[in-house]
Amino acid sequence: MAGQILWGAWAWLDGALRRDAGVYVEGTTISATGAYADLVRRYPDAAVVGGEGCFVLPGLINSHDHGRALGTVSLGVPDSFLEVWLTYLAMVPQLPPRLAAAYEGLQLIRSGVTAAAHSHNPASFEGMFDEARETLAGYRDAGVRVAMHPPVMDQNRLIYDERERFLAGVPPHLQAAAQQAMQIPSTSTDDYFRGMDDLYAQHHDAQHHWAHIQISPVVAPWASDALILRCADWAREHDTRIQMHMLETPYQRQYAFRRWNKGFIAHLDEIGALSDRLTLAHMVWVEDSDAALLAARGVGVAHNASSNLRLRSGIAPVAALLNAGVRVGIGLDGHGLDDDQDYLREMRLAFTLANRPGARSADVSPLTVLEMGTRLGAEITFGEHTALGVLAAGRLADVVLLDWNAVKGAWCPPSFPAEAHVPEFLLRRAARAHVRDVMVHGEWFVREGRHTRLDEAEISRAVCEAYAAQPPPERGELDRFVRQHYAAWDEPQRAQHL
Repeated sequence: MAGQILWGAWAWLDGALRRDAGVYVEGTTISATGAYADLVRRYPDAAVVGGEGCFVLPGLINSHDHGRALGTVSLGVPDSFLEVWLTYLAMVPQLPPRLAAAYEGLQLIRSGVTAAAHSHNPASFEGMFDEARETLAGYRDAGVRVAMHPPVMDQNRLIYDERERFLAGVPPHLQAAAQQAMQIPSTSTDDYFRGMDDLYAQHHDAQHHWAHIQISPVVAPWASDALILRCADWAREHDTRIQMHMLETPYQRQYAFRRWNKGFIAHLDEIGALSDRLTLAHMVWVEDSDAALLAARGVGVAHNASSNLRLRSGIAPVAALLNAGVRVGIGLDGHGLDDDQDYLREMRLAFTLANRPGARSADVSPLTVLEMGTRLGAEITFGEHTALGVLAAGRLADVVLLDWNAVKGAWCPPSFPAEAHVPEFLLRRAARAHVRDVMVHGEWFVREGRHTRLDEAEISRAVCEAYAAQPPPERGELDRFVRQHYAAWDEPQRAQHL
């Protein structure tokens, strides 16, 4: 059976931008890349998809997300700083896990995302592994590869430190709610690791990479040193990865200094928890010495630009991390500025925020941001040697075709933009509406902007019906007491954190 040539006016091949170029796909794999004319000469019987009006990219990698389906504002959870926002999050109505993942997967693949890291928010910790299995099935329905992160914690939920002081400030009628919000899940850590063993044995796919089962001590202050080290051992023994939320807020940074009189990254290095299997999400409130240490240990960072802004965390020092040699990917966190899971727009924001004010500030190039959304994202999400994130011979056939004519607009002359400016032009203008075709594992899951397997209208109706069958969320009263608690921690912040 003849293969397919996928080509465009521009193609991001082997980590370089090529004019009138593309890939030849045979089965699930890219067999060759190169100039379109050469590919046609070599494979005269191949079907041809694309053309001068297309831009060819590798499948985009969403390096950190939660798969919430709808944005939290629509579910009655207003944006606030993280520690307050979490008091609302537990109140949102829940979707059946497979439906939520299918809807989420539809949004992602329509945005050009072919693989995502899913940090699971369980409806029930007791039923978390059943939820994870259903979630994996939903992503598979949509054609999105997933790195699954079931969470574990054993301390400090919601309130990182001075828990007694917090409770003393909560009025009697809210004491029960406060205790519940801080309660550690009743399932034991031994039960968690047994559940992880079973999930890994049943679903970890090291051959085709539809699903990687990874471990997640979910938020740094919520996990003891012993738990973090046990998770690191499990990841090493199972030849997989570990991801956790780290230094997302100034209060997480302050917790480390309160506890150890040093930064979190220095402490994790001291106990031997840093490795090239580890990816840290957010990383806003870092120390000046952290970047070099992370690079030396091979630790990856998942950058969440929109979420960091919406939850008032600040702007991560992406340029400093990259310049030190840290591998940085891009994650939507399920909390984009427009609540639409538009990964191309998230790349635009990441590019904009990475280039900071001042003549002495380091530049982050548009090509680097393309790498963050593809190759680097694949490395920190699935592993350095996984055949994702690059259009090259021997790699898996995850390919996105953008409508380049629509990106350019009717006003743009044929000769514009010049080759040197194509990457920045792409980042400044491309959005999910320009995603035309998406191939995953050699199969077309999106053609001409429509999913080939799932009925998007039917999925949307099912989501609406599932939410409508539940009572609307009620806003709790703990938020102002959480705010008061952390207000006592406030201190002048460093100038680079806005």
